[in-house]
Amino acid sequence: MLRPPHIFGIGRIVDGAAATEEAGIGFRALVLALLALASGHMLSTLLRTIPGISLDLMASDFGTSPQVLASLTSIYHFSFAAAQVPVGAAMDRFGVRPVSLSLLAGTIVGAIVSALAVGPSTFLLGQLLLGVATSGMLMCPMTLAAKQMSAAKFGLWSGLILSIGNTGMLLSSSPLAFVVDQLGWRAGFWGSAAIGVAVLIAVFALVPQQPAAHADDSSPLHQMTEVLRLGVSRGLRGVIALSLVSLGVVLALRALWGGPWLMDVKGLSRIEAGNVLGLFTLAMTVGPICIGLFDRKFGHRRAVVGGSHALAALLFVLMAAGAPHFPVSNLFGVAAMPSQYDLVLLILIGFVTSAQPLLYGMTRQLVAPQNTGKALSAVNLAFFLGAALMQSSTAGVAALYGLPAVLLYMAGVLAIGTVLFFLYTKASSS
Repeated sequence: MLRPPHIFGIGRIVDGAAATEEAGIGFRALVLALLALASGHMLSTLLRTIPGISLDLMASDFGTSPQVLASLTSIYHFSFAAAQVPVGAAMDRFGVRPVSLSLLAGTIVGAIVSALAVGPSTFLLGQLLLGVATSGMLMCPMTLAAKQMSAAKFGLWSGLILSIGNTGMLLSSSPLAFVVDQLGWRAGFWGSAAIGVAVLIAVFALVPQQPAAHADDSSPLHQMTEVLRLGVSRGLRGVIALSLVSLGVVLALRALWGGPWLMDVKGLSRIEAGNVLGLFTLAMTVGPICIGLFDRKFGHRRAVVGGSHALAALLFVLMAAGAPHFPVSNLFGVAAMPSQYDLVLLILIGFVTSAQPLLYGMTRQLVAPQNTGKALSAVNLAFFLGAALMQSSTAGVAALYGLPAVLLYMAGVLAIGTVLFFLYTKASSS
C-alpha cells in the first residue's frame, strides 16, 4: 500500500497500533520516549522566557535599556523559525533520535554562552544559538506521536505535549524569580544547561533508533518553496493568519512584558510577579489538555478557536485599561487596579489561548493527506515567525508609548488575526 510522503518531521500519519507494532515499540516505551522528547520542549520554553523575569537586571549589567534588550530577544524566534525547514528535513532523513540529541547538545552550548554573556552582542549570539538549537524541540515529540498515533489520538497528544512543554514557563516564574534574587540572572542559564544534560541522557536512553523515512530528497530550497506555497494558499490563509499572532502575543506577554508590567506598573516584587506569572503559566499548562478533551467530545473546533482568541483580545484590552489613569481604574476610583485584577485576567488569557493546538488539527482537516506534513510545517513556521515579529515590534511600541500601549497593540493584532481566521475558514471545517 502506498503512503503519501510527509516532510519536516511530521512524517506519516498511520494507524497507531499498526505503526507501533511495525516499529517494534511498545505503548509504555512510546510514552516514555514522548515524555523524554517533550522535556526538551519544556527546556525550550524555559529558555525563551528567562528574560521575562530578569530583563531589568540583564539590561543593567549590559549597560543598555530593557527595551533594546527586549528587541534583541527576537533573534531567538527568527532563528527558530528559519531553522524549521533544515531541522525538519533532517528528521525525515536521519530520524528523530539523532536530530534531537544534536539539538540538545546545541541547546546546552547556547545556554552556557548566554550564561557567560558580557554585553548585548554576546547575549545576541546566545539567543541565536538557542533559537537554532531549540527549533526542533516541539517537532521531535510531535513527529514521533504522528508516526505512532492514529489521527484521532494525535490531536489529544499534541495538546498533552504542549502542556508538558509549558511547564518550562512554570519553572521560569516563581522558582526562577527566587533563583535570580538569590544567585543572579546567569544562574537561570546555568540551571538550564544542567537540565539540558539530564534531558539529553533521558533521550539517549529512552528514544529508540528508527529507520529514517527518506520521504523527500528534494533540496531545502524546493521544500521551503512548497511550505510557503501551502502557507499562502486560500485553504490555509485563515489558520496561518491566526497562527502568526496567537503564539506571539502569549510569548510576548509571558516572556517579555508580563514581568515588567507587574513590577513597574503594578509595583510587585520580583517574587510576587513570579507567583502571578506562575499561575498564568499553570493555566497555559492545563488549558491545552482541557480544550483537547472538549474538542474530542463536543467538536465545534472552528468556533472554539476563533471565539477563544476573540475573547483573549478583549482580555488584553481590559488588562491595559487597569493601568494608572486608564478607564477601568478611573471607573473604580483607584490609582491603578490591584494585581489581583491582573491575576484573574492573566489566568483567563492563559486558558483561552490554549486553543492553539486545535490549529494543528484544523490544518489536517483543511488539506489533502499528501500535503499534511508540509501544511503542519507551514503552521509551525507561522507560529514562531509571528513570535519573532511580535517581540521585535512590541519593543518599539514599549519604547515609544509605554506598556499599556503594548497590551492594546497585542489586542489589536489578535482581533485582526481572528477576523481573518473567520473570513478564510468555512463552518464545515468545524
